[in-house]
Parts: sequence; C-alpha cells; structure tokens
Amino acid sequence: MHPREQTIFALSSGRPPAAIAIVRVSGPQAGKALAELAGRAVEPRIATRVRLRDGEGREIDDAIVLWFPAPASATGEDVAEFHIHGGRAVQAALFAALSAFNNVRPAEPGEFTRRAFENGKLDLTEAEALDDLIHADTDRQRRQALRQLKGLLGDKARDWRARIIEASALIEAGIDFADEGDVPAELIAPALATIRSLLAEIEETLEGQGRSERLRDGLTVAISGPPNVGKSTLINLLARREVAIVSPHAGTTRDVIEVQLDLDGYPVTVIDTAGIRDTEDPVEQEGVRRARARAAEADLVLWVTDSDHELDESMIAADAAAPWIVRNKIDLEPTREVDAGQGRLFKISARQGEGVGELVAALAAFVRDYFGATEDSLIGRVRQRQLLQESAAGLRRALAIVGQGDELIAEELRSASLALGRLLGRVDVEDVLDKIFREFCIGK
Repeated sequence: MHPREQTIFALSSGRPPAAIAIVRVSGPQAGKALAELAGRAVEPRIATRVRLRDGEGREIDDAIVLWFPAPASATGEDVAEFHIHGGRAVQAALFAALSAFNNVRPAEPGEFTRRAFENGKLDLTEAEALDDLIHADTDRQRRQALRQLKGLLGDKARDWRARIIEASALIEAGIDFADEGDVPAELIAPALATIRSLLAEIEETLEGQGRSERLRDGLTVAISGPPNVGKSTLINLLARREVAIVSPHAGTTRDVIEVQLDLDGYPVTVIDTAGIRDTEDPVEQEGVRRARARAAEADLVLWVTDSDHELDESMIAADAAAPWIVRNKIDLEPTREVDAGQGRLFKISARQGEGVGELVAALAAFVRDYFGATEDSLIGRVRQRQLLQESAAGLRRALAIVGQGDELIAEELRSASLALGRLLGRVDVEDVLDKIFREFCIGK
C-alpha cells in the first residue's frame, strides 16, 4: 500500500508528561482502530468517555474519544482523536495498540496538514500560514498568521487565476475565429481590459506589503564596539537575564551571542559580538571576524563606546552605515560631546539602567517603522511575493505585445496563470511541498 493510503497517527499535543494528551489518527483504518480500542462504535462529533483496551484485552486508559468521518474532518479522511492522560506509559501503550493494526503507522512531520492540502481542505498559502501560526513567538506574528490562515491571499489568488483563464479563453477564441472579420476584436478588447485590471490589483498588493514577510524571521540588531565598553551588560539588560559573561578582561566575548526579544509584538534578534580591536590571539581574531560579518548583515547596529575609546569611523563604516552610537558608563565618566554622524546618539549607563528606557523606546519605534503597516498584509513569505511578481510580469508582457500576435499573448497569460497555480500549490510543486511540510512538527 502506498504510504499516503496508509493510516497515520501521532501525538498532537505537547510532550509528556502532561495532564492531557491528544493522539490523532487519520486514514481508512481510523474508524476500525477507534471501535476496537473503545470496544464499541462511537457517535460522530460527540465526545465519548470510554475504557481503551488493546488487542489483548489489556486496559490502556480511561479516555475521551472523538470520531470525524470523511470528508467532514480536518484532513478530509476518517479521523479519530484519543484524549488520554498525558503520561509517557499511557502514550506508549496507545501507540503500541495502534501500531498493531495493519497499515497503521506513525505520522511523519507535516503529514496531517499535507493530507488536508491534498484533499482540498486548504491551499498552500493556508498551509504555510498554519506553520507560521505554530511557530509564532510574538503577537504580531500570530495576528499575521491568522490573517493568512483565513485564506485572504488564497482567495484573491483563486479569483485572479479564474479571471486570467477567462481572458485567455477570449484571446484563444479570437484566434479560432480569426476569419470572422471583426469577431476577434470584439473578443480581445474585453480580455485586455481584464488583464489591465488584474495587473493593477496584483501590483497594488505587491506595493502595499513593504517588509511584511520579514515579520516571520524578525529584525536583527547587532551590539558592536570595542572591548570592555559594556556590550554584554547591555544585552543582559535588554534580555532581563544573564545571557552573556560580563568581565573586566578584554576579549571575554569570543563568539556571537543571540537573544530573541519581543518589542511591541515584533520579533527582534539582538546579537552581542566580540569586541572590535586588533589582537594577536587567533581565537579572538576569529571572534572579531564573525562580529564584523554579523554586524554587516544586521538591520541596525548599536555601536557602544565610552570615554576611554575614541570613535573610529573606519571601523564603524565597515559594519554598517549610520549606526546608532550608544555612549555607555555615563554614571562613571564625565559626559563628552560625541559626533554620531548620520546616526543617532544615546547616552546610557547599562549598569545603572539610566537612559536604557529611551534606547528601548527608540528601538521599538524603529522596528514599527521598519515593518510598516503589516496589519493588512497579504504576503507572508518570499515565495509568495516572487510568484506574484512572476504573474504580474506575465500580464505585463502580454500587454506589451498587443498587436504582435494573439498566440503570444495567450502564452504569456498561461505563464501568469501557472505562477498563481504554483502559489496555491495546485501546479508543479512537488519539490516545494516536500520542503514546506517537512518543516512542520510531527502530529500536525
């Protein structure tokens, strides 16, 4: 039997031990497995308390079970759910009992969601949104994933694709009736109007998204600067816990330390880098090299300094353009004027917390401005943006070659339609499907 025709099961709740665990079963053997383990038939969509027993008659657990016959289930197949006590031994006993049935096996990562996709319960944009929702760490990520899960982009893509197909049908009908005088012109005119309208809508969607897809991964802020200026103290303060070793000895931080923060609902990764200086220590040299590389890739650099270190503009420029200058240790040293260039200047005491509130507020404002208006965003992934751009390019080429041959226009419309089909996961996407669903957790 093909693996996709087999019945699968997995733990769909958190790892044991837990108060309650949910085990989901999907496939043609789900009903049989449920009836035999429960000892009787179960009414659909009604939570039923049963005594679960394995094939040898041994009691497994006192549980609640649910039965969802196909096609009205999450995967479109027969689905059974076992709500059991969340101990490891209970779960192991239920898994062993399920595995004893023919063609029933543990699920692989994302297999439940893939079956839902293949059975038309959701399109690829909704499957991606589900994955984003599972991995959402901040409120903004959660809200964006929920918008995607409602099918907003998928609904628009289906509508756009249907209209492209209608326009293409008119163009091809004009080709078929080329000998009928003015018939082709009567068909092509409304088709071109539809193409122009579609192109405007897709371009408006693309232009209005800004950096919304970056919300999945978040923004990166690098804390850089010379040794012993308080970089590690600052990152500990931002993280509200000790993630970096603070020492008066230069070169303590040898590798890059990363901390995930939630700033006003936006995900931000703050990285503490090795002190930038000339050194003969080969290990520290590697730390400095990595620090420079990560700072160069960051969306924003906080260049931390103090009165013992003059600003070296050549070192700053190597990391990023117009970084924010953070003058630390103002509680210990006299304040001296510092030229921040095109960046911003903040005076703080990381040890005392003075001025840090203003720095955090400025970071939150920077993040909000960076992501822009993501509340109405439809695009959540780079893949989605690229395919919409491909579709728009096809429509644009179709309009550019009007009068050069209707066959050429029809071919460009097919290209635009194909891109939207790939966006929805309905055309030529086997390799994409494998990549996407492998990222899911087992049991989803």
